[in-house]
Amino acid sequence: MVLRRLWPALAVLACLLTTPTAAEQAASTAPRLSVPYTMFTLANGLTVILHEDHSVPVVSVNVWYHVGSAHEKPGRTGFAHLFEHLMFEGSGHVAEGDFDNLLEAAGGSNNASTRNDYTNYYINVPSNALDLALFLESDRMGFLLDKVSEELVNGQRDVVKNERRQSYENAPYGKAFLRISELMFPENHPYHWPVIGYMEDLSAASAEDVREFFRKYYAPQNASLVVAGDIDPVEARRRIEYWFRDVEPGKGPDPIEVPPVGLSGVVAEQLTDDVQLPRLFLLWHTPPTYAPGDAELDIASNVLSGGKNSRLYKRLVYDLQVAQNVSASQNSGPLGSMYLIDIVARPSAEPPAETLARLKAIVDEELETLRNEPPDARELQRALNQIEASFYNRMERVGGFGGKADQLNGYYTMTGNPDFFNEDLHRYMALQPNDVQAAVRKFLVPDRRVEITVVPAAGK
Repeated sequence: MVLRRLWPALAVLACLLTTPTAAEQAASTAPRLSVPYTMFTLANGLTVILHEDHSVPVVSVNVWYHVGSAHEKPGRTGFAHLFEHLMFEGSGHVAEGDFDNLLEAAGGSNNASTRNDYTNYYINVPSNALDLALFLESDRMGFLLDKVSEELVNGQRDVVKNERRQSYENAPYGKAFLRISELMFPENHPYHWPVIGYMEDLSAASAEDVREFFRKYYAPQNASLVVAGDIDPVEARRRIEYWFRDVEPGKGPDPIEVPPVGLSGVVAEQLTDDVQLPRLFLLWHTPPTYAPGDAELDIASNVLSGGKNSRLYKRLVYDLQVAQNVSASQNSGPLGSMYLIDIVARPSAEPPAETLARLKAIVDEELETLRNEPPDARELQRALNQIEASFYNRMERVGGFGGKADQLNGYYTMTGNPDFFNEDLHRYMALQPNDVQAAVRKFLVPDRRVEITVVPAAGK
């Protein structure tokens, strides 16, 4: 009788112990997100990824060169970004100015960007102009040096110098943005110098320096090409092989040496700038892209500043009305990441130093709250909803920065798997509130960070 009475209770207990959690059930029943692709490598070493999408008659030709400012050397910074400019100035079979002229005549568009770890280029064209895009991209990969002269380098060097003046030296708070990487990373670290480079290094660059940089890093074996959109994969492969067959392999890059980084205490620096309002930057070293803690800190950023009801934004901008703007972000990179809290103060009669000290104290209060108690379920769900919506919005288009072609190339570069979409989204959707709390507690510690304050110059 005793065993018979115990049996129903034991059965219920067994069921409770084996029943998956709600998150596990959602993960098991959700359809797997996948972006079909084919991948192959040309004889010269170029990795090619194809994705077929006939939703609109458009094709994106997207190239990532696996070189950025992190591959430069002290004394020779700014080369990666300088090269981004040179790539639009003509090549062996394309006259100066014709790159844009030919694309515009075909209804196409193009752009490029340089980052610490890569330089990416895209060309978006109607699907009947695929040959034109492949011709232009292959010609500058294979025959750019036919047009690189001292005169060309000097001209683009001046353009980049003016861009640096406009974006940093003469821009409000520009000095602070230049100092962030210098204070966060030691001089021998690849992330120490700004992507745009130093003026003296740009001045010292010769045409031969530029040619050597091209031979080493702009080689097909150091690049990956994605062609995505309204294509027939078999025909697209045939056209790619035709246009890129005469691009010779180059030297190939040297491995990057990455010294360890860390802060043993607080590094504080005050800057005076020609600005109207004080500004506070707080920075921490955080895990690299896709490492444990990376996704958790993205969620923490949303909890702190992701919308009008987020903790820091609501308290500083709406409730206390002491800040003009607040942002928190996990700035991820494969060689290391930086977590940044950035606050612009509102106009105030009190001295700037007092305003900034008050802002910093409030940030520390909110971070301490998040260390002691995890975000509530509603905050987490709101963050996940925003991340998931943004994720699918990016997947709706094929071309441009952040489109499917760019994401396929980025996932391949960072993970070796172009179709990393499902894994990337799942690392967020599987998180629980205590995961976010643990990451904040581990990485956003109050006594190991960089603090940059910017105060207005006298008379402002």
